Amino acid sequence: MLFAIPFPSIDPVIFEVGVFAVRWYSLAYIAGLVLGWMYMKRLCRRVPPVCTETDVDDFLVWATLGVVLGGRLGIVLFYQFDYYIANPAKIIAVWEGGMSFHGGFLGVVVAAIWFARRRNIDPLRFGDLLGCVAPIGLFFGRIANFINSELWGRAADVPWAVVFPTGGPVPRHPSQIYEALLEGALLFAVLFILSRKDAVRRRPGLLMGIFIAGYALARMTAEFFREPDSYIGFLAFGTTWGHWLSVPMFAAGLFFIWRARRKPQV
Repeated sequence: MLFAIPFPSIDPVIFEVGVFAVRWYSLAYIAGLVLGWMYMKRLCRRVPPVCTETDVDDFLVWATLGVVLGGRLGIVLFYQFDYYIANPAKIIAVWEGGMSFHGGFLGVVVAAIWFARRRNIDPLRFGDLLGCVAPIGLFFGRIANFINSELWGRAADVPWAVVFPTGGPVPRHPSQIYEALLEGALLFAVLFILSRKDAVRRRPGLLMGIFIAGYALARMTAEFFREPDSYIGFLAFGTTWGHWLSVPMFAAGLFFIWRARRKPQV
């Protein structure tokens, strides 16, 4: 028998009042959005100026809609299209879980471009700010995945393996924690350090490109420890759908990094 860490007994529901329930999953999204909003207001005070604090306040609603609508549409279109077409009422059942980062990312991209154009803000500079704050939401989101006992890892014999209540009796990699540390903590630390450098901030799109490429690398790394979705399974060469969704992100990130570095500082 392999040694495994018992799964912590954390109720996904924080408290209930009648039919109303507050879940850790929703609280994670709220924490990511609110803390990201606070950090973005701090970043916009630096030079060169990108936008006003009022712009950041107003964008919070746009970002929320982009994350929720994009994330939900992502899970429908990228992962379980047949299921949701057969059960359309389930599309709006966000309280049951099921959000795609890649869909949420595209939702925020659309919201940011639209918002920036309406406010006459440089979209690349605005994207730099968003890239710096996005890892905060990723960190809390992955912790919520762990609490929900979802998106767990592959079978493992490492000392920190966990037996998830929804993953059978097999000890598994706590891949949600790996992703929280890679996509969240590590990526945030890298961008935090770089964003303090004036020469980096004066290359529009550089921080955004580093975030996009950095997330793709972190996600592709974590995918080697994460159990693929049962309704998709492994793909060519032992890859997963998460790998393939991250490839265009990595290419886009490299493009923005290349573009920013070949342009003069402004």
